[in-house]
Amino acid sequence: MKLPYTNIYDVLKLNRYVTITVTVTALLSSVFSGVMVLNMYKKAMDSTFAVNTDGSVIPLKLVSQKENLQVEALSHLALFHKYFYGINDSNYESNLEKALWLGNSTVDNVYRQKKADGVYNRILQYSLVQKVLNVESQVDLSAEPYRFKTVTTFEVNRGSVIDRYELISTGSLITVDRNYPRNTHGLLITDYFERSLKKIYDKE
Repeated sequence: MKLPYTNIYDVLKLNRYVTITVTVTALLSSVFSGVMVLNMYKKAMDSTFAVNTDGSVIPLKLVSQKENLQVEALSHLALFHKYFYGINDSNYESNLEKALWLGNSTVDNVYRQKKADGVYNRILQYSLVQKVLNVESQVDLSAEPYRFKTVTTFEVNRGSVIDRYELISTGSLITVDRNYPRNTHGLLITDYFERSLKKIYDKE
């Protein structure tokens, strides 16, 4: 007569195989999930915010940082020069504050020198309007810090007289954390220097 417990070893062996199979399957699933999460994380870290056609940053739209670095750098420089040099008696304080967020102490030094020279006092005293007409920059993106050269054309409206000037400035750009809305491109101007300023005369 065959008793029920005669196959207990077969049952234990089967249970062992089932346990091993479930354990290995769970382990493989965990490893696969971990690899997938790691790949997604790396892709996310290699991406940044999208830049619109007007140079503004669009949050939550991830794109390749390298493809947009030039666009962001040029937009950052254009924004800085428009804030720093496009001033009048009603907006100069707010514009200069915005500009100072886009550069380091070298920009602040230029600002302080202009203030000491009475540039802003003359704007207030004579109600001058300084308007930026064009900003053209060249940026070397081969290595950080990224060297740049910017040619800014602006005019000074003195009421009956309008004078036009060309300013050449140089410096470097470094990457920093984005700060909304103060520094949306995550770049900072360093080593800023006003290399030359000349008056543009109309050709007769």
